[in-house]
Amino acid sequence: MMKFEYYNPTRLIFGAGSLERLGEVVSKYGKKALLVIGKGSVKKTGTFDRAVASLEKAGVKVVEFSGVEPNPRFTTVLKGAETAKKHGCDVVVALGGGSVMDASKVIAATVLYEGNPKDMFMRAGSGKMPRLPEKALPVVTVPTLAATGSEMNNGAVITIDDEDEPLKTFVIAEALYPRAAVVDPELTLTVPKNYTAYGVADIITHVTESYLNNTEETPIQDRFAEGVILTAIEYGPRAVENGQDLNARTQIQWASIVALNGWVQVGVNAPYPVHQIEHTISGLYDVPHGAGLAVINPAWMRFAAKYNPDRFVQFAQRIFGVPVEGRDKLEVAMEGIDRFEEFLRSIGCPTRLSELGIGEITEDMLYHWAEKTLEVLCDEEGRLPGVPPLSKEDIVEILKMAI
Repeated sequence: MMKFEYYNPTRLIFGAGSLERLGEVVSKYGKKALLVIGKGSVKKTGTFDRAVASLEKAGVKVVEFSGVEPNPRFTTVLKGAETAKKHGCDVVVALGGGSVMDASKVIAATVLYEGNPKDMFMRAGSGKMPRLPEKALPVVTVPTLAATGSEMNNGAVITIDDEDEPLKTFVIAEALYPRAAVVDPELTLTVPKNYTAYGVADIITHVTESYLNNTEETPIQDRFAEGVILTAIEYGPRAVENGQDLNARTQIQWASIVALNGWVQVGVNAPYPVHQIEHTISGLYDVPHGAGLAVINPAWMRFAAKYNPDRFVQFAQRIFGVPVEGRDKLEVAMEGIDRFEEFLRSIGCPTRLSELGIGEITEDMLYHWAEKTLEVLCDEEGRLPGVPPLSKEDIVEILKMAI
């Protein structure tokens, strides 16, 4: 039976033109903002100047921190926190995609964290639980890409890069909830076709992770999830085909938020094995996160369908209209997965590891990736949580299916 507690304190300001309200919103939380951006695309589009103008008009001073990587590094987070401390910033504004928003949350927490901020991250394989941050500077998010949903949740994914090999891990803590999200779909109009497509894959994966790993009876959540997936399938291709289609961009932006602000997942309590496997690959090779998910998700589905067939049959029937009557459940499930993979290909996503630019992939590499995945997250028996729980060998099998 469903039993849950739901909480999301982030104030949402949504709609075309919302960027003009940034200064008004941020001024409620601080007077000197660390404005965090990526490699500079927001400057080329004029978004940065518009954001600064809105902040300064509201009396908020601006300290720029730029250079956040697509898979943000822990060392970059430390530099951002030092910049915030040096200039006495009392609020953090994240202007960019999921990487910028994740980095901003951890920067805000690191400024006030007592001890080594590396200790806040999940590393279940070490046998030690993370020491979560209990406070952070206020964060206001301004997403420029529809993908991660990070603008309205309390999670962040960071690659720890000061060891022998990068390890992409995560932190989830109440202190990381943004105080507000200023979401202006107009800011996504200049996103290239490929990254628009990767964002659509990310949105759908957030929802299928909870939907297909669920074993409870959650009919309302199922319909919420299906609505997000169907919206992404309907409007995603429009946004890819015509980046200036503001209505399509708006629907995809809203789908991105709903997919991971916790609402779809209420009462489901499902894990995220696809994300965990992909994090290892993008952490090692700087693969675009959404592109990696487009590869791993169908492979995981084909592996998992035989363990939870009713869920996959429901997915196939409700999302793609696959006929069910008189057919074997696994046959129906596999047809649904095939259609999903065809959709991903149709919008320009890769669906094989060989398409990610990694180079020659050996079996030793697959075992290494599986081990690193379990280093971040595993249950008491050393398996990656999911339905079914995945052993190292299971992860390798999934990766082989994705080559």
